[in-house]
Amino acid sequence: RMETDCNPMELPSNTEFEEDSDYRDFEGTDVKDMRLEAEAVVNDVLFAVSNMFVSKTLPCAEDVAYINVETRERNRYCLELTEAGLRVVAYDFDQTDDRLQTPYHETVYSLLDSLSPAYREVFGNALLQRLEALKKESQS
Repeated sequence: RMETDCNPMELPSNTEFEEDSDYRDFEGTDVKDMRLEAEAVVNDVLFAVSNMFVSKTLPCAEDVAYINVETRERNRYCLELTEAGLRVVAYDFDQTDDRLQTPYHETVYSLLDSLSPAYREVFGNALLQRLEALKKESQS
């Protein structure tokens, strides 16, 4: 499962359908659209990479989406997002290489941490700034 920040105020308030027995057993109601999941992944870490966007040329489906990312080191990757997680499928935008056997990562943070020292630094600094802000807030 992908971890993303979620603001409870952004959640839809009309969730009555979940209690409705007509819908509860409907196959596929718990399937997430991977394009939406991919957009959330991009929004979560865009600040820490040079460029990142959901592929418009590779096909997105309910069970798979592709994300192009360029690290601050200027390395380009095409990532595959599935229920299994994220993995590198090519070393360029909008490509897949079936010969590439790269491991799945549970989170985008873990994947980028393994690919980009600059990402690690920027993300770590952002985390420190957030912690400092929280510390100041609690002291006032």
